[in-house]
Amino acid sequence: MANKSSAVADEPIEVLFALHPNFDLMDFAGPLEVLTTALHEAQDPASKAFEITIAGGEPQVLSEQGVMIGSQATWKEAQERLDDFDVLVILGGGSEAILKEKAQPLDLITAYSELQKKDPSRERTLLSICTGSLFLAKQGILSGLSATTHPDYITTLEILCSRVVIEGLGDHTDVQEDARYVVNNLRFEIGDEDENPYIRRKSDASRRPSNARKGSMSFKGASRRESIARRAAMRLGGLRVITAGGVAAGIDASLYLVSVLVSEESANEVARIMQVTWTKGVVVDGIDV
Repeated sequence: MANKSSAVADEPIEVLFALHPNFDLMDFAGPLEVLTTALHEAQDPASKAFEITIAGGEPQVLSEQGVMIGSQATWKEAQERLDDFDVLVILGGGSEAILKEKAQPLDLITAYSELQKKDPSRERTLLSICTGSLFLAKQGILSGLSATTHPDYITTLEILCSRVVIEGLGDHTDVQEDARYVVNNLRFEIGDEDENPYIRRKSDASRRPSNARKGSMSFKGASRRESIARRAAMRLGGLRVITAGGVAAGIDASLYLVSVLVSEESANEVARIMQVTWTKGVVVDGIDV
């Protein structure tokens, strides 16, 4: 795959789902349904917005509910191809064993964040569902960010994040208990190095600014653009980090992802087709679409 700075540059948007043993089936199926339903053009079934790859330790991965899901790539193959993906999705379920054994997808998460820090010109997103956020916390990804998880695991998340601080490996994490999902590192369109993403160009002074500014993928007509230098200075090189609450909240977070990578209209259409009410979450230092 050719190097790209955004998902728009080389369609479709490549998504990697990481399936660890005893993953939660709904954490997988909900976001998968959202992303595979999303279209760039509502009347064109061929305009699929996302391409999905499933990685796991075995050809068949057993979910917590006893359902087997086939993987398309081994952990090793996923690691080798990691730079191909615009989005990495981390699921909940079976978290205690993964944390205790320091097993995958922990190393995959770290490697993905390192890619962004090395190449901040590329737009990448790390999305965790339910207790998948515990894996991000364990790897120090949530240091200095805001995050949430399943309500029953808020204390566990706080403990894991505190350990990072105590060990001197990172900063405090703002754990939000009542958020449907939490988005860090709001995106702007990539522009020239000297452009300020928070100041409109003089040529646009007569236009009315949008109060519901979307992310860089869907906001194709944006007049404010992000400086690559500014993105590089952000935590994790500007990696967009989204943590969702329990199970069904993963659907809401995935709809948000569609809204910023494709369009808000596409997200609303997916919600209509699925007959779900999109409950908005929290976008740190920004406005949800």
